[in-house]
Amino acid sequence: MADTLKIGNVSIERTAALAPMAGVADRAYRLMCKEYGAAYTVSEMVSAKGICYSDRKTAELCTVTDAERPMAVQLFGNEPEFMEKAVGIVLGYEPDIIDINMGCPVPKVVNTGAGSALMKDVELAARVTEAAVRAAGTVPVTIKIRSGWNHDSINAVEMAKAAEAAGASAVAVHGRTRDQFYSGEADISIIKAVKEAVKIPVIGNGDVKDLGTCQKMYGETGCDLVMIGRGSYGNPFVFREIAAHFSGEAYSPPDVDEKMRVMLKHIRLIIELSEKNEELAMHEARKHAAWYMNGYYGSAKFRGRCYQLSSYKEVEELASEFAELQHSRGL
Repeated sequence: MADTLKIGNVSIERTAALAPMAGVADRAYRLMCKEYGAAYTVSEMVSAKGICYSDRKTAELCTVTDAERPMAVQLFGNEPEFMEKAVGIVLGYEPDIIDINMGCPVPKVVNTGAGSALMKDVELAARVTEAAVRAAGTVPVTIKIRSGWNHDSINAVEMAKAAEAAGASAVAVHGRTRDQFYSGEADISIIKAVKEAVKIPVIGNGDVKDLGTCQKMYGETGCDLVMIGRGSYGNPFVFREIAAHFSGEAYSPPDVDEKMRVMLKHIRLIIELSEKNEELAMHEARKHAAWYMNGYYGSAKFRGRCYQLSSYKEVEELASEFAELQHSRGL
């Protein structure tokens, strides 16, 4: 049985958590990863200011279902007064944790002064955290940061210490700078440095894609929990592999038939949970279908076809054809 850690009053198994990923980790994605053993999930990021102005997508993004718990709702913003008000609104959805995004590198977020732009203003980041903590009451507040803005300003330790002083209950650290986006390798030594500098739990994130890289993250950083983002693309099985290791159970990697079955289940879920019609929901599902086919013979051609899909029936046919091709190759 895996150990557990506490973030505030929330217990989480020390296996692997699903990272928040805008445009990817929607409810269907979170439910699939949770079913396969993700210890903790986080919503896609939600604009604090948008919530305050009754953004119509608020309910869809902030709703927490029991199957996804323990779950955090992640907010982004750089104005303490809006963050405080937004947390008050989000509490109505009963999240287990409130997470503040201080690591998103995307220009449309950074250009508003939010996301990883907060790495350039530690004092403001602390005030945003304090405002969230004030509004959250007994619900723990966490922050997610990067190693720094760029190579010349690696300040994750300073950010983490400021967040701890501001009342944050944990900090997640992605071992890349904002300038790196998702290129190069994550520097996990910065996660180790953060862990040594604060008393609150530290969550390690960056380049974890299987049991081996998860063990490396735990072993080399001393972090309290590992978080997986892109390593889960088309691969909820990574959580099963890691959970099996920590519980001492046997793990069998999925064969192509299981991968296609799970891919079809995932896409059915996307369609069922979508407020859009099937054809529009399929636009969201296309990338997921492509990810499940990665690494197989002829997958490049099939991935290209995934981006033309417009109905569930077409996905079924493509999955069948893909599996048959792999079987013909003895896979």
